[in-house]
This record gives sequence, structure tokens and C-alpha cells, in this order.
Amino acid sequence: MKVQRKTNTTKNNKFKFNILAGSLLAVVSVAALASSHREAPSITTTPKADGTDFYMFRSYETNRSDFITLIANYQPLQDGYGGPNYFSMDPNALYEIHIDNDGDAQEEITFQFNFRNNLKDIALPIGSGTNRPSVSIPLIQAGTVSTLSDPNLNLNETYTMTVVRDGRRNGNRTLAAKTSGGSTTLEKPVDYIGEKTLGNAAAYQSYADAHIHNVTIPGCAAGTNQARVFVGQRQEGFAVNLGTIFDLVNAPASAISNRSSANANAAAVNSIQDKNITSIALEIHKDCLAPSTEKVIGGWTTASLRQVQIGDGVPAQGHQTAEKVGGAWVQVSRLGMPLVNEVVIGLKDKDRFNASKPSGDGQFLTYVSNPTLPQLISMVVPGLQNTAPTNFPRTDLLNVFLAGIQGVNRPANVTLSEMMRLNTTIAPTPIANQNTLGVVGGDNAGYPNGRRPIDDVVDISLVAVMGGLCVANGTGNGLGLNTVPGTSLTSACNPDSVPLGSTSLTLHDAVAQEQVTFLSRFPFLNTPIPGARN
Repeated sequence: MKVQRKTNTTKNNKFKFNILAGSLLAVVSVAALASSHREAPSITTTPKADGTDFYMFRSYETNRSDFITLIANYQPLQDGYGGPNYFSMDPNALYEIHIDNDGDAQEEITFQFNFRNNLKDIALPIGSGTNRPSVSIPLIQAGTVSTLSDPNLNLNETYTMTVVRDGRRNGNRTLAAKTSGGSTTLEKPVDYIGEKTLGNAAAYQSYADAHIHNVTIPGCAAGTNQARVFVGQRQEGFAVNLGTIFDLVNAPASAISNRSSANANAAAVNSIQDKNITSIALEIHKDCLAPSTEKVIGGWTTASLRQVQIGDGVPAQGHQTAEKVGGAWVQVSRLGMPLVNEVVIGLKDKDRFNASKPSGDGQFLTYVSNPTLPQLISMVVPGLQNTAPTNFPRTDLLNVFLAGIQGVNRPANVTLSEMMRLNTTIAPTPIANQNTLGVVGGDNAGYPNGRRPIDDVVDISLVAVMGGLCVANGTGNGLGLNTVPGTSLTSACNPDSVPLGSTSLTLHDAVAQEQVTFLSRFPFLNTPIPGARN
């Protein structure tokens, strides 16, 4: 069943917050004004390794509430018609999802995905006579496709998933295997070339569903070691007006200061609504990810390439043979909370952030404690001049970004670091009752307690960056945001430091996140846009 996003005011009775706590969560992500597409100079040259979004949430599929879903999206801004090669994953890259389950800013579990592109080299006899040559076809398909490893596919993608414990490079490594048959080779569906090749949306979804694999996770206790994994093309789930945002927020203050006016402005369109992405989706038991007394987990995704890449002047026949690679893995993409690198980290440090680990985030502290985005908004949006918050260092943002929210998603012994954090004890909200504003809307199973596809992190983050958290903190430091755990940093985070006052709580990007349609079941993101329709 497909479910369209709805803004819902239903309250989650468990972990219910008053309006101040709700506003607190509005401030979760310093500036996630778009998904993480082409956010750093170097990553623009390697789009197959470009992570765009990361989701982490308690599964809300019927009878699956004890599971955590992790989704890492790669290869941004895909056009459905982007043939003839479409968007296979890079066999020379290493894609990873990392889990910190004790708050020390280091991964205890890493899920590694390695891809293989298998060229069948379908050839057709061309010409006449008994000696006519067989000539290789130029396409990745030779006819209609409907089955796993379909014979008409000229290029088959497969992958393995390796579970690494206690260090991504030097830890203990074990391949995950299919529950039935024990194979460690997992199949990936071909991209949605078009309806003539793969049928209508329902037919493609049925084809894609055949590529959801039940696997056994090594190292997890019996009863918690069964998981599902899917890698394949999905419809872009993010809603944002990228052109307007990056053109110095080219919209009047009236269009972004009243949430009820979403899409009222003719310029307010979801500019990526017709794009696809490639998702790595894993659904795994919560007690497998958080087996100890600490029930808050942190997660992020990375992609790495080999240190040496040499062009081959005379490539061998085959698929993707124009380059020879070797040496150590070098991380080129990193993504946890949405768009930290896009609009928080300074341009000179964007490549450095993509190569970094959470344990080294102290080097980027100033970008969070003294963010430039509020000042930029104050400078370029008519009607919002001189509205940047004045509490420096921004202890409100340091708390939310680097530590988690006390009593919500902060580990007991936290090391300051940027990652997505999820309290695995908070029950999921049924999809019909989910609120696009997450905890801000009274739905405590949503962003910033993890992130679901439905969560409107753009609106929540605009509230955050312009001081909504300090409005929520009040004059009596009700949320304890004047200090930062483990540091001596202090600030006067209160309504007096927020020139916008309560208006900061109504900011939005003029695009309604609930435009986007999602599935109510794994892998949750919708069927991709086809390259052509019948």
C-alpha cells in the first residue's frame, strides 16, 4: 500500500512533550535546507559515491515494530531516462553504514556493501550466411525484464554485505548470508528503464520486491539475527525547492515565515520530485544494534574509494575497465544528520568533512557554535534583516547536533560528535498518525529522534537555525541548553537572544513535504520514476 504524507497533530502519549520541548526538537539540524546532493567540491566528480540522505527509524510496517530500518541513499538527481547505462553502483567503491551503540563516537558495527557488475555480453547474429558475426548489443537489456537475474539483462548487479565489528578496517569481518540457501551473493534489481521493458509501476514494484533478501546477521543472538536487505532505485523522497534555496533564498519573508502558506507561492515547487536515487536499505532487530543497557544508537553512512586510480589508455573489453585501482580505502563521502556539510561546514572544509570520522569532529566545532547560515539569511532575505540569534557560542545547536537531546536521544556517556541518533525504546508511530514535523508536532518517534522518510527536516531545521530552540528554553534555562555536556561552553540561550521571537517557530521552505508518496512497508521509499511510459 502506498501512503501519502499527511501533517497530523496526533500526539504520541509516550514521551509526550509540551510546546517548549516540541520547539526544542525543531532545532535539531543546524541547516538541513536540502538533501545532501553534490555538497562538496570533490564529490561532484564521483557521483556514484555521493551519499544524499540517511534515515534511521523504528519500523512502522505492521508486526515489524521491533526492527530498526537504516536507509542510505546514493547517486543524486537521477533522471529516469538516464540511459543507456543508467545508475549501477560502483564496483570500485565501498559503501558503509556505521553504528555507534555506546556513545563513544566510534563505530561498534559496520555494514559494508561491495558491488559487482556482471556483463553477460549478449550478442546478436548480424548479416546473412553461415559465417555472419555475432555482435555485442549496446544496451543493458535485450528485451523485457521481469524476473530475478532475468536472461534479457545484459548487465546484472550483485553485491555482498559484510558485518564488521569493532573497527571498520581492522575489526572482525563476516559475510551475511541468505536465510534460505546460505548464499552470500545478493541480487540488485535493474533501474526502472521504462514501462515497455519492466511494466507499469505495480509490475516494477513486484519485480523489485523479489530483490528483498532475508539474511542472517552474524554475531547477533538467536531471535535478533534475522534481517532484510534491499538495494535498488527508488523515487527521491526529499521535498525542497533547491533553486530558490541556493539562489540566496530567493523568496519573500512572507513566503517562508508562515507554515500555512506552503506552496501558495507560485515559485514554491519541489524541484526534485521527478528524480530518483539508489537506496541501500537494511531492516534489523533493535536488540541486534543495541544489545547492551545503552539504548540510544548513533548512525551514519560513508563511501570510500581506493587511494590510487589510474586511467588505462587501452581499456580491456568488458564493463568499467577504463581505470585500474589500488591502495588503501579513502573515505570521500560522509552523511549522518541531513546537510551538515551542505550549509553548515565552510567551503574550504567540505572535502575535509567528507573524509572525517565523528571522533574527530572537534575540528569543526566553530561551524556549529558560530554558524554562518543565520547571518546569511538575515543578510539576503528581505524582511528578515538583523534577525540572526545572538547567543554565542550556540550552545543550543551544539547540544542538539553533537550530543543528542537530554531525555530523548542522548547516550548516557556521550562523546560530542555529529551523527544521527535514535532512542530505540521509543515506539514507532503508525504511518497514518505520523506528523511531518516529528517531535515538533508531538510525534516523538520522528526527527530528530532518528529520521523517517515522512519527516520535514527542512522546516524543522529552518526553525532551528533561526533560534527556535532558545525560545523553547525560556528565561529559566528550562531545557538546560545554556551549557554543553563535557565542555565549559556557556551562552544565554533564551528568547531575548532571538530577534524573530515566536516567528522563528513558524519558518518553512514554502514546499510541503507531504507532497511525496511513500510505501507503508519495507523498503518504505516509493517505486522510482520510469524512464518512459506506455
